[in-house]
Amino acid sequence: MDVDAYVVARTAEWARLEELAARRRLSGPESDELVRLYQRAATSLSVVQSASPDPALVGRLSSLVARARSAVTGAHTPAWRDLARFFAVVFPTAVWRARWWVAGAAGASAAVAVAAGAWVAADPTVAATITPPEGVRQFRREFVDYYSEHPHGAFAFSVWTNNAWVAAQCLLTGISLLFPLWVLLQNALNVGVSGGLLAREGGLGTFFSYILPHGMLELTSIFVAAGAGLRLGWAWVAPGRRTRATALGVEGRAMAAVALGLVPVFAVAGTIEGFVTPSGLWSPVKLAIGALALGGFLAYVGVLGSRGARAGETGDLLADEGAAELPWAG
Repeated sequence: MDVDAYVVARTAEWARLEELAARRRLSGPESDELVRLYQRAATSLSVVQSASPDPALVGRLSSLVARARSAVTGAHTPAWRDLARFFAVVFPTAVWRARWWVAGAAGASAAVAVAAGAWVAADPTVAATITPPEGVRQFRREFVDYYSEHPHGAFAFSVWTNNAWVAAQCLLTGISLLFPLWVLLQNALNVGVSGGLLAREGGLGTFFSYILPHGMLELTSIFVAAGAGLRLGWAWVAPGRRTRATALGVEGRAMAAVALGLVPVFAVAGTIEGFVTPSGLWSPVKLAIGALALGGFLAYVGVLGSRGARAGETGDLLADEGAAELPWAG
């Protein structure tokens, strides 16, 4: 047999097989084509092994047949590819799809915080019910000392785990719709009252220089967790054309993706709070670091999340393993 002529005749279909085997998703006709070309390549490998002593050709075909067999039998992709897909597609898409809930949580929290802060700052009677007049100055010292009274590393780790726990509560209890709202209310009141008390002593600049460097990313992450939790709860109330079980399944797995994805985000916020906020850096520099962290996160979600949504992704953590939806009409 003329091996060279045989190779030339089969080169195009081997290249096509290599292309199909490298794809993550295939249509029905493409899957049939993959199986057919795999069978032909396996036959070609047997022919070449018996007719050609060329080890390079045999090795190339053996590798191609092995990759095609993995694609045909549904072998799992390497873990690093799943991890890369999670951070490039799944997590940003899950956050992007919950963006209006996140924006609502952020807007409502800001309104409550500003209203509470303005009330405390303007009404001495209200401020006195929180702390006596002589205690406001002490509160200012405690507010500043809070960020430096513990070793930076230990403080950053403590902040990280605490924020992750708060976010987990918002996500896990989101189906109730009430608990995430309660967490947001408490958080907004704490921030607003602290700002109002400091404003009474002319310390509003101190408040912002200590709360914003880490707070821009930290509070946004809390809003993301609350928004995703509220979206899950709303999926139970108004599932749309999906059954409630299907809606809760999809949104619940997207919520799990948000929970996992926020872990490194909170780590970044905790690092800023532990090392940047209490540092001796010029306040505008600290604020610029916080703004850069927030801007990077928003750009990451905006670009990759919107791209994933346009491609039909849902942020479902187990999209490839989820149950198929029943067809509907209307």
